[in-house]
Amino acid sequence: MNIRQALEAAKVAGLDLVEVAPEAEPPVCRIMDFGRYKYQQSKKLSESRKKASVIEIKEVKFRPKTDEHDYQFKLRNILKFLAEKNKIKVSLVFHGREIAHSHIGQSLMERLIQDVAEAGQPDSLPKLEGRSMIMILSPK
Repeated sequence: MNIRQALEAAKVAGLDLVEVAPEAEPPVCRIMDFGRYKYQQSKKLSESRKKASVIEIKEVKFRPKTDEHDYQFKLRNILKFLAEKNKIKVSLVFHGREIAHSHIGQSLMERLIQDVAEAGQPDSLPKLEGRSMIMILSPK
């Protein structure tokens, strides 16, 4: 059907002539209510956004001299975050001359990996970046 006939048919129906596939030979058009079509597309988009899961990255900071009670408290928070399907950035910050004893921080991170083994696993192993040791944990 030529363009004039298609426009006339759309006008008689009280709808719009919308080009669907401009790359095709000849171009493909459809007679539809364009406002309603745009509304349905926006509804589909918002519905798909609702179903998408958003993964947050929570951060928990340690020090090499973190006491046992504080360690247990932070461990409980990490397990809670993993249960909520969030990723956790565990950072261990060294101040002053503590950097000379980075093995203490390494052992703390390994202990943490063992303690959260049933709820999550490390995405990246602990690595020293400047004065902080960083590790990412993700839920299983």
